[in-house]
Amino acid sequence: MDVPAYTPEDTEVPGGEIVVERASSPLEIGPKLNRTAADVVRFLMQQGEMVTATQSLTDDMIELFAAEVGAQVRLVDPGEEQEAELQKLLGFDESEGEVVDPSVEESWPLRPPVITVMGHVDHGKTKLLDQIRSANVVDGEAGGITQHIGAYQASHAGQVITFIDTPGHEAFTAMRARGATATDIVVLVVAADDGVMPQTIEAINHARSADVPIVVAVNKVDRDNADPQRVLQQLSEHELIPESWGGDVVTVELSALQNIGVDDLLDNLLIVSEVENLRADPSGRAKGVVLESHLDIGRGPVATVLVQSGTLNVGDPMVAGAAWGRVRALINEHGEKLNSAGPSAPVEVLGLSDVSEAGDEFVIAPSEKVASRVAGAREHWNRQSNLGRDSSATASGAKLEDIFEQIKAGETTTLNLILKADVNGSLEAVTESLRKLERDDVKLAFVHRGVGGITENDIQLASASNATILGFNVRPNRKARELSEVEQVEIRTYEIIYKLLEDIESAMLGMLAPEFEEVVTGEAEVREVFRVPRIGAVAGCLVQSGVITRGSRVRFLREGTVIWNGEVTSLKRFKDDAREVQAGYECGIGLSDFQDLKDGDIIETFEEREIERT
Repeated sequence: MDVPAYTPEDTEVPGGEIVVERASSPLEIGPKLNRTAADVVRFLMQQGEMVTATQSLTDDMIELFAAEVGAQVRLVDPGEEQEAELQKLLGFDESEGEVVDPSVEESWPLRPPVITVMGHVDHGKTKLLDQIRSANVVDGEAGGITQHIGAYQASHAGQVITFIDTPGHEAFTAMRARGATATDIVVLVVAADDGVMPQTIEAINHARSADVPIVVAVNKVDRDNADPQRVLQQLSEHELIPESWGGDVVTVELSALQNIGVDDLLDNLLIVSEVENLRADPSGRAKGVVLESHLDIGRGPVATVLVQSGTLNVGDPMVAGAAWGRVRALINEHGEKLNSAGPSAPVEVLGLSDVSEAGDEFVIAPSEKVASRVAGAREHWNRQSNLGRDSSATASGAKLEDIFEQIKAGETTTLNLILKADVNGSLEAVTESLRKLERDDVKLAFVHRGVGGITENDIQLASASNATILGFNVRPNRKARELSEVEQVEIRTYEIIYKLLEDIESAMLGMLAPEFEEVVTGEAEVREVFRVPRIGAVAGCLVQSGVITRGSRVRFLREGTVIWNGEVTSLKRFKDDAREVQAGYECGIGLSDFQDLKDGDIIETFEEREIERT
């Protein structure tokens, strides 16, 4: 087909730099450069590129046409320019929040510190919060605090302290992943009779990831087998050196159950906050962060927000992520309606158009019209971004393949890792072996190391800290796998240590071998174990996902840890042999050479496909 020759017209292109969004179509680019979509299509066809007027163009195509017509263009990601324009519309310039005149900041009043309590399950977090909360309930208030809003304020020594009372790890990671910071100080609760446990280590790593000071509360010192000094020793092994040992970590011994030492903890929190010199400007339009949000049948979308600067008032037009609305009501943790809320105050907000996400920042707009326009644009670009998501471009976690490219570019790079193993011995062995692989241009940073299966919390932490997850003799559960796909976090699991080390070393050399993509084909939970003469143990199972097929390769998991590999030798539906059993159905599974079956174990079938690296 003959293509009509394209000749640049005399029509001048706009002067100066023209902003063009990546992946724009000829229909969108033409008018910006005083040309028609047909001009763009005709020119690109002459260059051998067969495109249509509505097709998304590559960066090279856009720049090529711009050079042809003599235009100077700047390519931006979809929504980038709109967001900058909208921020100006809201009255915030790009430097706001980053560069503040120290003398101006010092003139701002002190604000209450925001505290998050974290630690291992059953170490007394809830009891400690209950003691602090109950000491601040107005005497005679019916039923104590009337509702739970995920955060509350307490008074001590005439000063106010804000506590974020949400599941600590989830709150941290959700906010870190969105670049939001809500916590000033973390209180790490460790039981004196139990010591440092896996979730304690997770909490330490989450606090470090958020770069906030840690105050250690050694709880349950009233118990007969309490050993606070052993706890301090264990903490020092994780680089938390107590002040009494010459370090900088404040530690407080207490008993939340007996209400001993709680006041001492609050005293120390006020001292640490004084050192941190936490200040905020209470004047002007409010800004802050959404702590949690839900849809209430009677009240509509409800967001619990933390005001970080300015003052939030009833009637203010608010934008929170892609939601907007006029603030209809502000409610505190006592269920009381407020007219306004200042810095560090947590309140429920009613009146938004939609449910926001934890970690979304909120701002008060000059008018409802502006708020609506901002939220509408954000929703549009969020939708566009999700539709056109390219996993390689938007991955949150680090990829091993990327490391060599950074080395080749002459960058000193750090590979962030989350390492999970079946037992402590394996964990230490893998850690030490990996450390020996470090070079001058590649450093390894262990964001978190732990024993046990790969969980959703590990995925969230990897997403927030740009880390790759390595599993040795452990596996992700189904929910963790699904979340890793959403968050684009890379999980690599191994059962042979030299394979793990080989992959890391090969990544540094840019020589990763072809990868085997493992596809989990089915997952069944053992509900009952039958002993059959001459056959042995048979697992009565419920297939939870996928399809269980006779002859499949199988991995046997107990609490996320791989304890056996083999294959499905027999598969029955009731008394009949079956070739496969779908999700939602019960079946009997016989495994080759494995008899140690227990209720609650997981049988995971899988297949491997080889993927050539590009």
